[in-house]
Parts: sequence; C-alpha cells; structure tokens
Amino acid sequence: MAQDSAQPPDQPPAQSSGALPAIALTIGGSDSGGGAGIHADLKTFTALQVYGCSALTCITAQNTRGVSRVDALPPEALTAQIEAVLSDLPVAALKTGMLLNRGLIEATARALAPLAIPKLIDPVMVSRAGAVLLEPEAIQAYRDLLLPLANLLTPNLHEARLLSGLPIASAVDVERAAAVLREQGVAAVLVKGGGLAELRGRDYLLTGEDPGRWLVGAVIDTPHTHGSGCTLGAAITAHRARGLALVDAVLAAKTYVEGGLRHALAIGGGQGPLCHWHPLL
Repeated sequence: MAQDSAQPPDQPPAQSSGALPAIALTIGGSDSGGGAGIHADLKTFTALQVYGCSALTCITAQNTRGVSRVDALPPEALTAQIEAVLSDLPVAALKTGMLLNRGLIEATARALAPLAIPKLIDPVMVSRAGAVLLEPEAIQAYRDLLLPLANLLTPNLHEARLLSGLPIASAVDVERAAAVLREQGVAAVLVKGGGLAELRGRDYLLTGEDPGRWLVGAVIDTPHTHGSGCTLGAAITAHRARGLALVDAVLAAKTYVEGGLRHALAIGGGQGPLCHWHPLL
C-alpha cells in the first residue's frame, strides 16, 4: 500500500473579525485532569480557530496517574444537550468519544442519524495501554448503531481488534481489520498504529474512494502522550468543520498532534498531556 508523509495541506484562512467561526461539536466524557476527552477536544478546537460545543456523556475522576472513577450521565441528559446545541447553532462537523454503555450509544445514534455533516466516531473502548473504557455489552451496539453513521472511524489497535473480531499483530493485520470495518458500513477508517512498536508514527487510512494508504509521520519520543488520540480526532473534526476534504484534514491533524507531542507537558506525577497551543501553529 502507498505510504504518505503527514505533511499538512495549505491551511484554511483564519477567520476575520467579522466572519462567523466554524462550529464543531464533541460528544464524550470529561477529564478532570484536563488532558483528554472533552477537555482536549475543546482545547484543540480553540487552537485551530473553531468554536467548540460539547455534550457530556460521563464524568471521570482522573489525573496524569490514571482514572479513579467514572459516572455515566442518563441518556436523556445527553439527548437534551445535543438537542440544545443543534437547535441553535450551525454545527459543521462533530466527533464522538467516550460513550461507556448501550444507553448512551443508542441516544447518540438517534441524534446523529439525521445529520448530513461530517461525523467522526472515535470508538473509545480500550486505551492504548489496554485499559477497558466500555461496558462489554455495548460493543455490539457500536457495530450495529454507530459504525454505519461514521464518515470516519478512528480506532486504536485494541479497538480495531474488538470491532473487527480479527487479531492484530502486524501492518498486514491492520489492513485486513480496516477492510472488515469498511464492510460493516463505515465510510472511512483511520486505524492508529501507535500501539505497536513497528507502527509508531504510522496510521492506516482506508476510504471507499481509493486504495488504503499508510500515513507516515515523525516518531516523537516522549512519555507524555495523554489525550493524543482524542486530540487527533478533534483536530480532524476541526479541519472538516472549516471545509477541508477528509484526507487533507487527516494529514493536517497528524501534523498538529506531532507538534503537540514535541512540546508535551511534563506535568503531574504520571503521563502528562500533549500541548494544544504549541508554537508550530
């Protein structure tokens, strides 16, 4: 398969003071430590000059050392948040993150089904380190309800394995899993390769318009990567909201994340977050 370096296309022009900004919506969980989830998404939207809205699914108690508690909101509360945003603001693109259980997945799917805007589904099921972030019975709900709505699915290797049902231990396995996910109704899939040493800096993009391609970026040696997956999805969503085509948005987002990792924040006693306002912007 082709390999592309993750060089950004020309950036959309900055919003002038008199122009309305592009608006993006993130649906997911909070991070009390500020590094991932809704917090990372909104920071990313702001850094890329997109007005961010949010709908909370879960409240987590976490910091750089880990997650100590997760409380899910009622599905009705999630529905009310999404409806409040969409009834008033012209959202141009959206992403989903942590949904946790079947009720939240069903509520999200009902809200997203009628929307004709770019929808990025980040299936937050398992962290890159292997921590489970989704109730087991919710996996099938993801397959049945959300995958057919995804303009882009962005699983890590653990999530691609769960959703495809295939083992993943090599680049060839990644390509096979992506093909299976496309067969399940996903318009396009970006499998994040960072969970395997041989695939660091490499992500596999498969759309319905061309053969799959490996997007090859720089390998940044830092232990402070908390929130990098959320940030990648949010950056893609922001660029889509501003009008970039899918492939261009993915390439620009990868470059943004690389900059955030180069200037990662060594805060706290554990895995710090990347920097969302890095000087490469």
